[in-house]
Amino acid sequence: MAHLIAPSVLAADFANIQRDIEMLNSSEADWIHIDIMDGIFVPNISFGMPVLEAMQRHAKKPLDVHLMIEKPERYVETFRKLGAEVITVHYEACPHLHRNLQQIHDLGAQAGVAINPHTPVELLAPVIKDVDLVCIMSVNPGFGGQKFIEGTYDKIRKLKAIINEAGASTKIEIDGGVNANNAPLLLEAGADVLVAGSFVFNAEDPLATIANLKK
Repeated sequence: MAHLIAPSVLAADFANIQRDIEMLNSSEADWIHIDIMDGIFVPNISFGMPVLEAMQRHAKKPLDVHLMIEKPERYVETFRKLGAEVITVHYEACPHLHRNLQQIHDLGAQAGVAINPHTPVELLAPVIKDVDLVCIMSVNPGFGGQKFIEGTYDKIRKLKAIINEAGASTKIEIDGGVNANNAPLLLEAGADVLVAGSFVFNAEDPLATIANLKK
């Protein structure tokens, strides 16, 4: 399967969000990655339901919604109604993870689990067959433009081994510090989906940058 590119609108121009969403529609991007932050689970607040609803009206690509929030089960149904096709919750925020995953699946969305840089991938082995996507955070979550954490490659390889051993079809998504230099190495290690924010939206030619990541 060819890898997927999911530009993160956290790095978009919020004053021109329709323009930036339409740019992604015309690009080679596969998904649109949207980070929802509550200022509690992560030390930042991004945007909530009204902004997602506005994006959804213009988006023509699947919305990959990453919930960096506490007690995500309170809002999953709302985000699904607002067009989220992939809903990712954090392992660290879900003491009843299996129940969270079942809730997402019952709503007809793909269920993802994100893990922070310090969280071992081995902790996901018991639920790996219930997970459509694992998002490995390659920076500490909360802010865009951070430096890529080099230990990510090893985590990808370990997670790929767990997925293969279980006979699962779980995708591996990498979020944080992705650029043209490390993208080939991430894919070689076993990544399936690359999230890129600042690297895309700060580029002179975002369309060419996305096309380059896709190649």
